[in-house]
Amino acid sequence: MTLPPEFQDWFTRQGWQPHPHQLQLLKARRDSLLIAPTGGGKTLAGFLPSLVDLREPQGGLHTLYVSPLKALTADIARNLARPVADLGLTIRIEDRTGDTRPAQRARQKIDPPDILLTTPESLALMLSYEQAPQIFGRLRRVVLDELHALAENKRGDQLMLCLARLRSLSPDLIVTGLSATVEDPAALARFMGGADIIHADPGPRPDIAMLATTRPAPWAGGGGHYAIPEILAEVKAANTTIIFINTRAQAELFFQALWAANDDNLPIGLHHGSLAREARQKVEAAMAAGQLRAVVATGSLDLGIDWGAVDLVIQVGAPKNVKRLVQRIGRANHHYNAPSRARIVPANRFEVIECVAALEAVCERDLDGDPRGDGPLDVLCQHILLTACAGPFDADALYAEVIRAGPYLNLTRADFDACLDFAATGGYALRAYDRWQRLMLRDGLWRLRDPRAARDLRMNIGTIVEAEMLKVRFRGRGGAPLGEVEESFAATLQPGDTFLIGGQTVRYEGLREMVVEVTKQPTRQPKIAVFSGVKLATSTQLSHRLLDLIGNPARHVALPPDTSEWLALQESVSVLPRPGVLVSESFPHLGRWHFALYGFAGRNALQTLGLLMTRLMEQAGLGPLGFLSTDYALLIWSLDPVTDPAPLLDREGLREGLGDWLAGNAVMKRTFRSVATIAGLIQRNLPGQRKTGRQATFSSDILYDTLRKYDPDHLMLRITADEARRGLVDFDRIEEMLARSSRHEHRMLDRVTPLAAPLLLEVGRVPIAGQGRERLAEEEAAALMAEAGLSAIDEAAR
Repeated sequence: MTLPPEFQDWFTRQGWQPHPHQLQLLKARRDSLLIAPTGGGKTLAGFLPSLVDLREPQGGLHTLYVSPLKALTADIARNLARPVADLGLTIRIEDRTGDTRPAQRARQKIDPPDILLTTPESLALMLSYEQAPQIFGRLRRVVLDELHALAENKRGDQLMLCLARLRSLSPDLIVTGLSATVEDPAALARFMGGADIIHADPGPRPDIAMLATTRPAPWAGGGGHYAIPEILAEVKAANTTIIFINTRAQAELFFQALWAANDDNLPIGLHHGSLAREARQKVEAAMAAGQLRAVVATGSLDLGIDWGAVDLVIQVGAPKNVKRLVQRIGRANHHYNAPSRARIVPANRFEVIECVAALEAVCERDLDGDPRGDGPLDVLCQHILLTACAGPFDADALYAEVIRAGPYLNLTRADFDACLDFAATGGYALRAYDRWQRLMLRDGLWRLRDPRAARDLRMNIGTIVEAEMLKVRFRGRGGAPLGEVEESFAATLQPGDTFLIGGQTVRYEGLREMVVEVTKQPTRQPKIAVFSGVKLATSTQLSHRLLDLIGNPARHVALPPDTSEWLALQESVSVLPRPGVLVSESFPHLGRWHFALYGFAGRNALQTLGLLMTRLMEQAGLGPLGFLSTDYALLIWSLDPVTDPAPLLDREGLREGLGDWLAGNAVMKRTFRSVATIAGLIQRNLPGQRKTGRQATFSSDILYDTLRKYDPDHLMLRITADEARRGLVDFDRIEEMLARSSRHEHRMLDRVTPLAAPLLLEVGRVPIAGQGRERLAEEEAAALMAEAGLSAIDEAAR
């Protein structure tokens, strides 16, 4: 296929020339993965073959476009409308998402458009209809946008199973994947089930640097508020700025602080996933119209909505992931061959080092990303049930179809049969209950036992299980509420654990009716000093870069002077963490012994390690009192010193402790509920109602206890154990940390070390009421820095 003259004329009228990768994709006769920079015309490249084909509409659905976000479908529809109108094409383009009107959905089953824009969940729903062969039988092309984002979670696994089904319905299908940020193109192509890789010219290197500020980054904390004057100056100098913040809570606080300092009343918006849809749409419309000077946002604006007026991106806080940083940088100057302009604001001194390491990775185009495992079986269970909704199926044929999906290439027949048995009967312990008898075998084909069950199964499609927030109250009738914590945090608590909330130290007593009950512990330091649920953790590859940078003094010239002096002082009084060596320190402070381990394994993994090590310290009689984890280090305080950490870091002992710990708390139950919901064992949505989080938890807890007692080898428990290990507790990164460290180096010291001092500030980070909060916090920091010998560095930096 070559570019027709009328299309070439259209490009010329726009003042454009087709990019080589657009023409290459136009000629492709096989599945392709296009990797092109933001602004490189990826979306037009993906649709160009369809537009050329549809000069003479064939009737029926020709092209299916799948994106991770509903907002992207609206953006694509706007962008496609222009060339379609300019070229005089009679093409019908419609969307099919959760926002599509019921009447339009019903019509699409009978009379689908030429091009349909949808999401993975809506595609799975359409494939569950009896009309699926008619809807998709004439499908010629599928465009998968922002494929890297879909490949990072179970939504991508579900999409690949749907793609395998589409290939069966339309064997001549050509699939195109589009992505801007790919660390391993070959792996992403395998994820698609095999594809040719097309690399576009990556374009100019971005204009990216750390934002110069008059005040140095604080020693601890994560708000980035110290840089607000400089951030506002950048906003004034730019057309439109996106200010990315890593979490929704931090985004809310930063927006408030930015607005309070906005003396010029610049129009500034806020955008994140917890806001009402109407509020998000209002901000998106204002951005599209060029009415906003800045937007404070989280990952809700990471992906490829084209905001042409955005010419600056500011990342507040370390990016934690190079690929995410590159994606966010690409939001600025959404034009080919124009460098994106971005500035980074580290939130504290450790993040200064991480930001330098991330900037080096961006300049070297070295993206991070962990290898994907095999496709999860809970998603496959859901897919089998939805396949039955569409009509009877042959097990051998479905297995052959499933193993064409990239994530399931290595699926064994035994695992497939286990999923099929679960879908049919619920498994050994549950087969006596009618509610889980959903499939039956008749005439060699599997089918729904009760066709009316299709409605309930369709209402529970998807792999996104919303995190529950649990209320925290003082124990007793009418106990005063203190706030909310993520369920993932509550799941790690055991009776007696203490933590901070609302500026108070409280003791966890138990979970009753989905309420975390606590008592006051005003005289005790919190055992778990900072609760945060599962936050973004620094990627493995970025952690390695960070360790390389810290451990090589010759490279410290790349750091700001105050940071390099900080590391030099650490080297003079103790030792610098470095590759191949696991460094730890013990020192006294305020009448307690402190143990600092510089693991660089990510916050979630180091929090799990803290839970396991304090259990072992308790058994050894060391009197552990509490711990804190960051992305870089673990700090434990105790009555007696850790003189030899080797027994506490024994791999087998940690594995055994993990098993005991998981059995003794709610982590496994929480993970089980997520797995069971995706697999279809628990249905959250029922006709005319939706189960509350409390009801769903009650149901899943009973099922979990029943299966553990009567069927410990049940498929759902197998999946749960694997998910808990890899996900919530991140134990694999603990093992990676131990594997990359050929030896341990432990120092016994007589005072706080420079590298540990910021960790002690994290411990004391309790909200202080009143006007003097910042001044008191700065005084606390100054005193601690003086003890660690860092006061001169701090003064020079100011």
